[in-house]
Amino acid sequence: MTHVPRLIEVFGWGTLSFLVTLLLTPTFLKLAIRFKLGKQIRDVAMDGKEATMFHELHAKKSGTPTMGGVVMWVSVLIVVLVSRLFAFLGWIPQSLLNRGEVYLPLFTLVAVGILGAVDDLFNVYQYKGGKGIKAKPKFLLLTAFAIVGALWFYYKLGFSSIHIPRVGDFSIGWWYIPLFILVIVSTSNAVNITDGLDGLAGGLLVFAFIAFGAIAYAKGLTMLALFCGILIGSLLAFLWNNVPPALFMMGDTGALAFGATLGVIAMMTNSLVVLLIVGGVFIIETLSVIIQLVSKKLFGKKVFLIAPIHHHFEKLGWGESKVTMRFWIIGGMLSVVGLIIGLIGMGNG
Repeated sequence: MTHVPRLIEVFGWGTLSFLVTLLLTPTFLKLAIRFKLGKQIRDVAMDGKEATMFHELHAKKSGTPTMGGVVMWVSVLIVVLVSRLFAFLGWIPQSLLNRGEVYLPLFTLVAVGILGAVDDLFNVYQYKGGKGIKAKPKFLLLTAFAIVGALWFYYKLGFSSIHIPRVGDFSIGWWYIPLFILVIVSTSNAVNITDGLDGLAGGLLVFAFIAFGAIAYAKGLTMLALFCGILIGSLLAFLWNNVPPALFMMGDTGALAFGATLGVIAMMTNSLVVLLIVGGVFIIETLSVIIQLVSKKLFGKKVFLIAPIHHHFEKLGWGESKVTMRFWIIGGMLSVVGLIIGLIGMGNG
């Protein structure tokens, strides 16, 4: 049986990622304090009005170190490069730096992580009086990155179909390109929107990567499954320090990067339908923002006390930890459902 050794590998690389992230965290916190990388609590809502409710709920978090995502994706990069060294020394048979399975998600993680880091720095230092990269330029940069990925998947890798579990593959031709762009931009932003409570997005991402790691393994994408294990290890180390009250936040450099990587892995495993299920909480969070903005614009009324929806329940008096735990439960259940559908529906009926 080869499954047990492989599962031990996943656990081993995930554990190494966990430890590397934990070991780098104290240094990061010292640098964050030294360079005053504290979270700037927004005072303007998405509709341009004063964010009084948000301030009421989260003013106490102002100054909490942010940009923790840098530690996470740097740790993932270090572990992958360590595997290259181990393979060179002959300690392991194969490096994790696999061209066919790991290059794309790793590149996504680092590239979008750098974009998010710039956004976080603009926010922290209030560059040109703004708070982060303006929405339109950030959207365009993310879209440009997604376009490159879409063209690579379509022309270089030959992706042009979508798999419907228990039904089969449906070729959509060049429509795959705009679909890919939509998935990457939407997933990265959805995770970023969800990252509003201590541990919320991090925990949901752990469930999601567990599901896609299992699907990748079932599809024979062993290196991609191992990479998912490394992502999970880093996220768990982040959660170790992010449970309320959080020592630091992942920031856009973490949320955007891990969100975009989740989208890429979903497309690599041809599991878009599974992503819609596993990422159900992310979708609900995003829809709550859209509904709120449209309702206020068209009818001058709010549907939620405050959006995204996790703040609505927080305002109702649930408390931050209760909202996070209940959303984790929902996310965990959806991940199990998505995984079952993904595994059972791998065939053509």
